[in-house]
Amino acid sequence: MKLIGPFKQIVTLANLPLRGKLSDEQIDIIVDGGIVVNDGTIQKIGNFETLKSENQNINIETIEGEQVVLPGLVDSHTHICFGGNRANDFAMRNAGKTYLEIAESGGGIWSSVQHTRSASEDELLKTLLERINFLISLGITTIEVKSGYGLDVENELKMLRIIKKAQSHTQATLVPTCLSAHLKPRDFEGSNEEYLNYIITEILPKVKEEALATRVDIFIEKSAFQPEESKDFLLKTKDLGFDITVHADQFTPGSSRIAVEVGAKSADHLEATIDEDIEFLAKSDTVATALPGASLGLGEKFTPARKLLDAGAIVAIASDWNPGSAPMGNLITQASILATFEKLTTAEVLAGMTFRAAYALGIEDIGKLEDGKKADFVTFKTDNFQNVLYNQGSLSAEKVYINGNQVH
Repeated sequence: MKLIGPFKQIVTLANLPLRGKLSDEQIDIIVDGGIVVNDGTIQKIGNFETLKSENQNINIETIEGEQVVLPGLVDSHTHICFGGNRANDFAMRNAGKTYLEIAESGGGIWSSVQHTRSASEDELLKTLLERINFLISLGITTIEVKSGYGLDVENELKMLRIIKKAQSHTQATLVPTCLSAHLKPRDFEGSNEEYLNYIITEILPKVKEEALATRVDIFIEKSAFQPEESKDFLLKTKDLGFDITVHADQFTPGSSRIAVEVGAKSADHLEATIDEDIEFLAKSDTVATALPGASLGLGEKFTPARKLLDAGAIVAIASDWNPGSAPMGNLITQASILATFEKLTTAEVLAGMTFRAAYALGIEDIGKLEDGKKADFVTFKTDNFQNVLYNQGSLSAEKVYINGNQVH
């Protein structure tokens, strides 16, 4: 057992509700606080000197200077296992080329599929771990990682096995998701429906057999999979025992409603969500996940996070780090910019990157600093927690703890 502190401010987020809008006045702050950790779990949080006097023989890990501490951040939507680079896509898009023109010139998702298929397992593991370490350096301690650049049995399993292997090389918690339904690969001879059935019969049984993922995702969009075939796929996937999530309403509305109807854990993107579907989402337990990195990368409008929160939805914020539309990967920068454009309170942004994002992943023991939770937290060298978002990502994490141990 050890006592870590003193912290200028401990931002526990412990008393904040799961859904709906939040005011900054609701944030519970412990001044000059300490955290007692035992076997990777938070035992007690309170005034540092009081905790010290109550536990006179306890080991003390002293925090030097003024630092604030937040729960470990959660990035609940990433595509960070990939090969290659799509800088040319970004340049072409900014020069006015359309999605179709970029794809026809060798870019787009299919470009990432080809690069990922041709990359060796060692190469993919090395770059995946580099990206994980970057996210840890930002204070992110739980990371969802999707497949979806393999798009056949051999290469989807290759990706998911690499993600599983990466878990043994990092202390961050990795949450693998099977996104074989990213789009129908060009080399598959058959219809969209036949490819989705191929996933159900050929890929998912092996994913389950090897315990490679418990979650399945699909991209519902005109350029990927259509609403009715997607709904049928999701219901079949659910029957197989998988949790489900959906790439929804990125360019056209309607698929967020499907996500709710099939009981998806989350509907992610939502840039094109219409008002009536906002109300539908708000009445459900499906998390509405904003991905501001994609809005920035594509020059598209942001997820209507303000409307979603005002309607009572559960809103998470994730990076969507991927080689095409969201190459930045800096969740705090993206969330700070989203807050500016959508007029989100600091409480709403922090909740969206912690316990609300954890809920989207089905994880209950992270995201808040309170007794019994996992001892994942991040410190920043400042006397005011508001500076974390105010500096829009330029205030680096000072220390990152996972299971009560400093990993950065």
